[in-house]
Amino acid sequence: MLVLGISCHYHDAAAALLRDGMVVAAAEEERFSRRKHDARFPHLAIEFCLRQAGAAAAEVDYAVFYEKPLLKFERILLTALRTFPRSWRGFGEFALGWMEEKLWIRSTIQEALGIPPDRVLFVDHHLSHAASAFFCSPFDRAAVLTVDGVGEWTTTALGTASSTEDGGSEIRLEREARFPHSLGLLYSAFTAFLGFEVNEGEYKVMGMASYGTPRYEDRVRKVVRVEEDGSFALDLRYFSFHHSDERAFSRAFVSLFGPPRDPDEPFDVAGAGAAGERSRHYADVAASVQRVVEDALLKAARELRRSTGLTRLCMAGGVALNGVANGRIVRESGFDEVWIQPAAGDSGGALGAALYAWHVVLGHPRRYVMEHAYLGAEYGEAEAVDAVRAAGLRAEVVENEEALVDRTAAALLAGEVVGWAQGRFEWGPRALGNRSILADPRRASMKEVVNARIKFREPFRPFAPAVLEERAAALFDLCEPERRHPARFMLMVVPWREGAAALAPAVDHVGTARLQTVRREWNPRYRALIERFDAATGVPVLLNTSFNLRGEPMVASPADAVSTFTRSGLDLLVFGNVLARKDR
Repeated sequence: MLVLGISCHYHDAAAALLRDGMVVAAAEEERFSRRKHDARFPHLAIEFCLRQAGAAAAEVDYAVFYEKPLLKFERILLTALRTFPRSWRGFGEFALGWMEEKLWIRSTIQEALGIPPDRVLFVDHHLSHAASAFFCSPFDRAAVLTVDGVGEWTTTALGTASSTEDGGSEIRLEREARFPHSLGLLYSAFTAFLGFEVNEGEYKVMGMASYGTPRYEDRVRKVVRVEEDGSFALDLRYFSFHHSDERAFSRAFVSLFGPPRDPDEPFDVAGAGAAGERSRHYADVAASVQRVVEDALLKAARELRRSTGLTRLCMAGGVALNGVANGRIVRESGFDEVWIQPAAGDSGGALGAALYAWHVVLGHPRRYVMEHAYLGAEYGEAEAVDAVRAAGLRAEVVENEEALVDRTAAALLAGEVVGWAQGRFEWGPRALGNRSILADPRRASMKEVVNARIKFREPFRPFAPAVLEERAAALFDLCEPERRHPARFMLMVVPWREGAAALAPAVDHVGTARLQTVRREWNPRYRALIERFDAATGVPVLLNTSFNLRGEPMVASPADAVSTFTRSGLDLLVFGNVLARKDR
C-alpha cells in the first residue's frame, strides 16, 4: 500500500511516500524547483517520490494533507474580524490566496494524482508534527512536544504517544497554546526586528545571540510571560503579526528595544564607535529572546517529564530546530532520551501526515525507525560527467573508493574547500554529509574563507563539526553520544570540553558547536573521509556546512552542484565518483 504525505501553501512544501509503512522517499519542493522555501503545491517532489518507488500516481492508495485548511481559514477569518479595521488591508490578500488555491486543496490533490475524493485525508497540523517525530523514533512510548509559529489554531502542544504490542498506536495532545500566543511568532518578530527574513533568518538570530549577553531579558519578559509549567502568553500590545502582513512588531516594541536593525548594516561586535555599539545592542537583544525561549521550552519539557512520568521525549515543529534550546533540553530536562524530527518544520508535516494515517487512521503496526535522513534523490555518474563537461570543465572519474577518499582528504589537508555530493540528498534543512561543503577545521581562517569567499554570507554564521560518533564525548560535553539522537541530525548545540575547541577553531562558535555525529552504518564514505583526516591529523572532525550559496536551496542534482561550484570559491567538486577542478 502506498501512502503519500503532502505539505504546502505556507512555506517549505514537501512530499513523503510510504510503502507498507516504510519511508521510500521524502523531499522538499525547493530542491527541485530551486526556489528557496518554495511553498507551492509540490508537483516535483511528488514526481520524485513516485519515481523512487517505481509507481504511478494512480497507484497511490491514500494522499494525506498535513493540516485542515477549513480550520486554518476559520482562524484567519476570525482574527481579521477581531482586529478590524487594522486588519482590513492584509485580509484581502489572505482571502484571495485562500480562495484561489488553499481551500480547494482536496481538488488539487485529486487532479494531480487521479485518485477519488475519499482517498484524500487531512490530519491536524500539530498531530502531523507529533507523528513525524514519534513514528520515526525508536520509542514505543514517549512524551511529545510540538512548537511552531501556528498551525490551524495551535502553536504549542504537549502530550503523549504510544504503540502497543498488538500493533495499535495513539497520539494524545492534551495541552496546547493557541494563536496569537506563539513562541514561534515571538521569535519571528525578533527575527524581523534584527533585520532578517521571517521563516528564513531565525537560525541567524540564534547565531547572533552567541555574541551577546541577555541584558534585555527583563524587557523580553514584558512582551511574553512564561509560567513555571512552560505555559506562556504574549502581551499583544507589542506585536502586529495578528493583524498585519507587513510588520510583526508594533511601535511599543520599538519603544522598548530601539529602532530595528538595518538588514544591510555590517555586524561587528568588536567594532568601535556607533556601529560597534549598535552591533552589540542587537546581539544582546538576540541573546535575550533566545534565553527566554529556551527557558519556556525547558520548562515545558520538565513539566512533561513530571506529569507523564515518561523518560523519553519526541519533538517537532519549526522551533524544534533551535539547536541551543535542544542542547539544554537534552542535558537539563530530566529525559533519558530525546528524539527530534530532522525536518522539524512544515516540510516534516508531510511525512508526519502519512505516518499518522498509516498507523492511527488505518491501524497498521510500526516497522520503521529513521536512523538517517538520506531520503532524497540520487543521481548517476553519467549525469555528473555531463554536467561537469557542460560547464567546460574536465570530469575525472575515480572508481576506486580508497583513492577517492585519499584524494579528497589530501585536498582538505592542503587547505582546499570541497563541494561534496554523495548518494541521496538529505531530508530537512541540515547538510549531513551528502550535500556538504567540507574544509579543514584546524585552520581558524576557514571561518572567513567559507563565509566570505564561498557562501557569501554574514561573518558571524557558524559551521558544524562533523565528528566520529565514538570520539564525540572526548571533545564535547556530550555523554553517551550513541543515545543522543539529535546530534546525528545536527540538531543540538553543546559546549566543548576544556581545551578541545583549540583543536578545531573554525567550528568553534563562542565555546559551543552544533555538531553532527557520524556512524559508519549511516554514511560509510563520509565516515571514511573523516577517519582519513583523523589518521593524518589526530583530529576526528571536519568542518561541514550546507552545499549552497546564500539565498539558494541546497544543491540536489549534478547541474546544481556544478553551478554552485563555478560561482564560488570552492576548490574541488566531488559528486559521487566524479572529481572536477576549475581551470588554473
